[in-house]
Amino acid sequence: MIELEHLTRRYGELTAVNDVSFQIGNGEVVGLLGHNGAGKTTIMKMITGYLEPTAGSIRIDGRELGPDPRPIQARIGYLPENCPLWPEMTVIDYLDYQAALHGVAPARRRGAVARAIRRTELASKATAGIQTLSRGYRQRVGVAQALLHDPDIIILDEPTNGLDPTQILHMRELIAELASSATLIVSTHILQEVQAVCGRVLILRAGRLAVDARLDQLQQAQGLLVSIRGDARELLSGIPGVKAVEARTERDGLSHYHLDAPADLAPAVAEAVSAGNFELHALQPRRQDLETLFAQVNAEVAHG
Repeated sequence: MIELEHLTRRYGELTAVNDVSFQIGNGEVVGLLGHNGAGKTTIMKMITGYLEPTAGSIRIDGRELGPDPRPIQARIGYLPENCPLWPEMTVIDYLDYQAALHGVAPARRRGAVARAIRRTELASKATAGIQTLSRGYRQRVGVAQALLHDPDIIILDEPTNGLDPTQILHMRELIAELASSATLIVSTHILQEVQAVCGRVLILRAGRLAVDARLDQLQQAQGLLVSIRGDARELLSGIPGVKAVEARTERDGLSHYHLDAPADLAPAVAEAVSAGNFELHALQPRRQDLETLFAQVNAEVAHG
């Protein structure tokens, strides 16, 4: 388990991470979101031991990350956003060198490199010089080096950066495969990728943790959306079980409402609208997606 308690990191007068606490259980796949400067990369660097916190603590399975982070780092695979690569080396030589740095025993090194190449679909480029690779292939080399030592914690910063649509689909499959034996933290600007691969989302805002929620809970029905021809607000407000009615928009002669009501009240709403001689054009549960939530969180910053 990864535990962050009151984690803070300052750079002079700038507070990049401000009193952040959360826990990540074994086997979870967690998306870490936020605009540039929200504190995502700083938190990942602190978890991996590359940056010391100004205050607070980080524990991995109860062991605190301290002055000597190497025992915990040995359990972590890390893909930084701009992974440093040696352009003059071939892919296979670079991965062999990285395997040595990760402490993979010489007898296991060849197998570890071959497995990482296979998992990231780099076989066709194994003997190519890194300087000849496209951005997408370089990104895959970065992912491969994070997997060499079979870590049980994997932290990926923008793993689909530079990948084409086919490569993105493969990356999703790889993340799902890795989740069977490791805990993953995935940071990305692409919200669709979080929805595709993560079970939980953490949203940072100006260095603070603004949202910590499971995606399946976010996507549960939150009221009803109704489209009716004419002004039916009074009628809708009078339906038993409707707590509140919010007029959303009016266009093409239709009024659109959000009802604060349980989803199973839909038949009663349809019956009341029909009895009131209104034309019902749409009635559906209102579900909040990640894009809407992310926009709401950051709108609070803009207006706060």
